[in-house]
Amino acid sequence: MTKMATVAAEVDKKRVLCRVSYESLRTKFGASDDMLMHSVVARHRTDIQEAARKIIERDDYESDGSVLIKTSDL
Repeated sequence: MTKMATVAAEVDKKRVLCRVSYESLRTKFGASDDMLMHSVVARHRTDIQEAARKIIERDDYESDGSVLIKTSDL
């Protein structure tokens, strides 16, 4: 099972979960296994939110209504 970090967005007054894998965070931001992932998310929240916004604008939702942020999106 892939470990994921999740941030929330609001779209049309509905909550949308935006997920990014720990592996993508490691690849993009150089996070090490020793770093707490919530610290990485907090430090790079603006980048993650911007990636989520672009995915939402493309209307590229997963079947469960969430969005998946890939390394290439960051």
